Order: sequence, then structure tokens, then C-alpha cells
Amino acid sequence: MQEQALLEERAKLIERNKELSCLYEIAKIVAHSGTTFAEVLQAIVRVLPSAFHDPERVCARIVVTGQEFQSDGFTASTQVLHADLPLEGDERGAIEVFALDRGRTADPAGDPFLAEERQLLQAIAGQVSLMIGIHLANERRARLESQLRHADRLAKVGQLTAGVAHELNEPLAAILGFAQLAAKKIDAPEQAGRYLERIIQSSLHAREIIRKMLLFSSPGVGRTGPVDLNRVIAEGLAILEPRFARSAIRVVTDLAPGLEPIEADSAQLTQVLVNLALNAVQAMTEGGALSLRTERGEGEVRLVVADAGTGMDAATVEQIFLPFFTTREVDEGTGLGLSVVHGIVTAHGGRIDVQSRPGRGTICTISLPTRRDAEVEAAAAAKGRTEHGS
Repeated sequence: MQEQALLEERAKLIERNKELSCLYEIAKIVAHSGTTFAEVLQAIVRVLPSAFHDPERVCARIVVTGQEFQSDGFTASTQVLHADLPLEGDERGAIEVFALDRGRTADPAGDPFLAEERQLLQAIAGQVSLMIGIHLANERRARLESQLRHADRLAKVGQLTAGVAHELNEPLAAILGFAQLAAKKIDAPEQAGRYLERIIQSSLHAREIIRKMLLFSSPGVGRTGPVDLNRVIAEGLAILEPRFARSAIRVVTDLAPGLEPIEADSAQLTQVLVNLALNAVQAMTEGGALSLRTERGEGEVRLVVADAGTGMDAATVEQIFLPFFTTREVDEGTGLGLSVVHGIVTAHGGRIDVQSRPGRGTICTISLPTRRDAEVEAAAAAKGRTEHGS
């Protein structure tokens, strides 16, 4: 009698261990973030039979949100253990475990399922309901985030469209006005010639706006090669020297000697330097010192442009790379300069950092990766093989 009781107790412990193992496996499945919602439910339904008295003679399925997930070798029968999945809203779900053999009996009363198995299924249903609820909440959040991103894109498109219309409207209005005047003065060639010259200048202005917009939208790198950043700066300063002289700007350079070359389009880098320098000039209305410095970094070189201008607050700095954003008066700029700079630097695999404070000037730091010369590396590798006799 005592031996029979021990055997029964042992059997209960075995069943309890199977149930706990199943719950543990389900917890691991739910916690794994790399699987999809459907994969999680399919994995749970495959594990479910292992918790029951005779796993080979039971099968399971989960039905939720119009989808059905079944264990291997699934066959429905009249002997079924059912647990509802409480979900939010109109969603419905259930977990069902079927006994495949009508002769399968787990207790003397003929019930194919143990009382503990019924409790287990309710516990599993609670876990699955919680997981589904989290999934549905994440789906709603993702939809809201997508709607917000869409609204933000629409707002930016609206801002861009307004900027394009504003910038192009001025040169087009000038073209139209001077063309009409030239038509009226066709019998006065000298005056008509002046009007035509204004038409040409306005057309070139409009073309420059469109060119910058195209460069912003697809700032691909053109012809590239090994470029000495110090040389780009020297050549760019030669172009800007007359402008500096008119604005009483004093240029201070501190160029690190022997910089490693970078793989770049020198013309585009010159445009970056010119745009940054002209921004600095316009910020220093009373003149002052413009500092240009190059530095070595780990696997990169840096160009630091510092001015002593009016500076910007944090809110302005956050927007300076947006197309058509400008703090200048009308006719003083298109607001495309820094967005173009950002596009060129990014296309070259670099980054730009801007630090500024009102009344304290602005510091722009551009970091560009150094060039890895394949021929030099190949020569070094060949030399190493020769030295080792390979």
C-alpha cells in the first residue's frame, strides 16, 4: 500500500515537472525578441503537448485574430480541453488540446485530462493572452509612429515646396519683368541690352538654386581620388581672398603638416569650404578673425572652421541643415548652403558637428575618413611574404 502511494506521488512529480518545463519553454519563446508574432504562437503550440500525461496521444492548436496554429500531426477529436484567450476589443482567441485516442484515460472517472492539466492550460492561456496583448499594443504604437512620420514628412515637403516657390519666384519675376521692358525698348538697343543682361543674371540665379536643390537631393560623390585637405583649403582661400578683403575678415590658418590623403572629390570639398567660409563672413558683420585648422584623428582628418560672429542658439543649430532654412534677410541667401555641405560630407562617409552660442561665434568641425591606398597595402603584403620566404 505504501509502495503504491509512493508510485502515485512519483507519477505526480513527473507530471508536475513536465508542466513546469513546458511553462519555462513558453516563457523562453515569448522572451525571444528575434521571432515574429506568428512564429511565437507556432513555437508555443508545438511545445504544448509535452506538458500532458501522454504527449504522443495529444495535439494542440491556437486560434487567434483569424489565424490558426497547430502542433505536428494535428487531428481534431471530440475529447478536447479548451481555454479562452481574453483579448482587447473584438478580437477572440482560444487554446485547445485534443486527445487523439478515445481510450486514453488519465483518471478513474474516464476523463482523458488530469485536473492539473486543466489548470496548466489556463495558466498557459494567461501567458499567451498577455503576449498577444503586448503584440497588439506594439502594432498600434507602430501604426501611430508611422502616421506621425508620414505627417512629419508631409510638413517637411510643405516647407520645402514653400521654400522652392519663394526662392524661384524672385528670379522668375525679374526675368518676366525685364523681358517685358526689353520688348518695349527694342528700338533702343543699349537700354534693351541692359535689360537682357539682367534677364541673364536672374536666369543664372534660378539655375543655381535648382543646381543646389539637385545636389541636396542626391549628393553623390563625383570623380574621386587622393586629396590633400590642406591643399584644398589653400586653393579655396585663394578664391575667397577678395571677399575677405572687402569684409575686413582676417584669416588665421593652422594646418597640420603631412596629413594623410582622403578619397574625395576635390571640387565638392572646395564647395564645402566656400559655403562654410561665406556663412562665417556673413555672421561677422563687423569683421574679425576666421580660423581654419586641420587635425589628425584616428583613421580620419578634421577641418575646423571657427568664426567670431553673432552665433546661434540651440533651436537654430538644430535646423541649420534643413533645406531653405535661413536666418538671413530675403535676397541674402537661399538657405541651401549648409544642407548642401551636409549632403557632400555625408556622401564622403564623413560627419559634421556644429557648436555655437549667441554672441560667441560658431565652430564647425568636419571629419573625413582617410584614404586606404590599396597599392601601398598590396606592396607591404608582398614585401612581408618575400621577407618570410613564402
